[in-house]
Amino acid sequence: MPEKNQDLHGMVPDAAPVALLLIDVINAMDFDGGERLAEHALPAAKALAELRRQAKALDVPVIYANDNFGKWRSDFREVVEHALEDVPGRSVAELLKPEKDDYFVLKPKHSAFYATTLDTLLKYLGTRRLVMGGFSGDVCVLFTAGDAYMRDLHVHVPSDCVASVSDEENRRALAYMRRVLDVRTAPSTAIDLRTLLEGDDQ
Repeated sequence: MPEKNQDLHGMVPDAAPVALLLIDVINAMDFDGGERLAEHALPAAKALAELRRQAKALDVPVIYANDNFGKWRSDFREVVEHALEDVPGRSVAELLKPEKDDYFVLKPKHSAFYATTLDTLLKYLGTRRLVMGGFSGDVCVLFTAGDAYMRDLHVHVPSDCVASVSDEENRRALAYMRRVLDVRTAPSTAIDLRTLLEGDDQ
C-alpha cells in the first residue's frame, strides 16, 4: 500500500539519497572540558563548513541534530543564539550556523535518532547514505552511528570532521566505528558527494 504523504506534505525534496548530518555543532561548550573540546572542534568545524558548502551546491540536504541541553522549552533558534554569545563554542557556531533551507531536530539524549523526528525525515527524503560529523566523536557521533547502522544506512564519518575532548578517545571512537559499525572514515577531502549521489559508497 503506498504511503499517504510520500513527500511529507511537500516539505522535503522529492528524493535525497544522501544527506549531511551535523551533530551538536551548535554548542556553547560552556561545561567542564568544553574549552578543550572547542579547541579540537574548530579545525573539524572548518572541514565541515567546506563539506556543507559542497552539499549545498549539489542540493544535498543539511540536517542539524542538536542537543536541547535540558532546556525543554527552548527551540533551535534559542540554542543558536546562545551559542553565538561569548561562550567557548562561539567560533564553531559562527562557522556552522544554519541557513533557512536546512533541517533540524532537537535531541534529548546522545543519539540523533533517539526520541526525535530524524527517522521520519530520512524516510521521506529517501536517504540511504549519511555523511555525518560533529561533537563529540566518542559520544553523540558514536551513538548516532550505531543507530544508523541498525537502520541499514550507509554511513560516512570523515575523520577530520569529528572531535572529542580527548584526541585519543576520538581516534578510538573512529576505529570502533570502522571495525564494528562498517563506517567509512576517510577524510572529507576524499569524499565525492556527487559519486555518493550516484550510488557508489567509495
